[in-house]
Amino acid sequence: MVGGGEGAFIGAVHRSAAALDGDYTLVCGAFASDAIRSRQAGIALDLEPERSYSSYEAMFAAEAAMPAEERMEVVAIVTPNHLHSPVARAALQHGFHVLSDKPATLSLAECLTLRDVVAASGRLYGLTHPYSAYPLVVEAAERVRAGELGTIRKVIVEYTQGWLAEPIERSGQKQAAWRSDPKKAGASGCMGDIGVHAFQLAELVSGLTTTQLCADLNRVVPGRALDDDGTVLLRFANGATGTLIASQICTGDENDFRLRVYGDSASLEWNQQAPNTLLLKPAHSPMQQLRTGGPALSAPAQAHTRLPSGHPEGYLEAFANLYRTFAAQVRAHSEGATAAHTVPGIDAALRGMAFIETVVAAGKSEQKWHPFPEVGT
Repeated sequence: MVGGGEGAFIGAVHRSAAALDGDYTLVCGAFASDAIRSRQAGIALDLEPERSYSSYEAMFAAEAAMPAEERMEVVAIVTPNHLHSPVARAALQHGFHVLSDKPATLSLAECLTLRDVVAASGRLYGLTHPYSAYPLVVEAAERVRAGELGTIRKVIVEYTQGWLAEPIERSGQKQAAWRSDPKKAGASGCMGDIGVHAFQLAELVSGLTTTQLCADLNRVVPGRALDDDGTVLLRFANGATGTLIASQICTGDENDFRLRVYGDSASLEWNQQAPNTLLLKPAHSPMQQLRTGGPALSAPAQAHTRLPSGHPEGYLEAFANLYRTFAAQVRAHSEGATAAHTVPGIDAALRGMAFIETVVAAGKSEQKWHPFPEVGT
């Protein structure tokens, strides 16, 4: 693991998710930019002192020199955004598979370079979009693919939070501080943090490819360097339209992530704060309430389900689904085969970075519609 030391939120989530199925053992890490704190974090996680490294560069060099049966196989990257790309490139070039937090890079050009590094390395690259691994999100995508909604006409996706409604980055809140710093977060704050999750889910479930967008980005809290609120209008390749709302200044909201997909025969609705329910609303028959673990779900959704129906499954389980799927990819790769299911990869990374970059440019422009780059399709 690179990053995820003391004071980090997502590192503990990754470690819990990786441990849930027994597929992974944490064997080494570089957990902080400060060498002493990095070593202390590794020791606190019961790692061998010599494998609690002072830097990711030192870790990759030392691990690559070990016998194959001893060295690490997969690197989890859980750092602030600006380190995702350099760490991933170094890991791949040293022969390690990579599972990285999003966004993959700080620019689309950098992401295109990363794509070439992935291809040259012969190693696997995965991106952690955990919302895509909820059982009923998988089910929603399956229902759309099966044609149950008919022709998709409209997609509405909203991800609202309230934790940045006040300037907490100025009081030393670590997570807020780096997310509001352009040098560490990149060109976008809110859209790069949660808007990109909304975009990925909209395209994944609808099965549609974005061709144009129009964006309005805001810095609601005075003095903030990056956007904390925004709305994006989407046009898809089949002529459908979409609305994407992402905001971190919606006072009182927690992680209110909602998706609605409307076809000419039926529609679907899912809410991350009630993730075990998916609403299917046909045009000419009563609404159906689909539940996680229910007998009517597809095989892919059942494969992402861990408990009998009525037992709530949530964020950690969805995150663990990504880790379990990536483990299957690694095993298949070692046998020269291809896994049946895959986590979002370099194509998703390209689409996400293209979204962020195009939204930022559109938000600064008086032009209404902006073409979406043809990458990762």
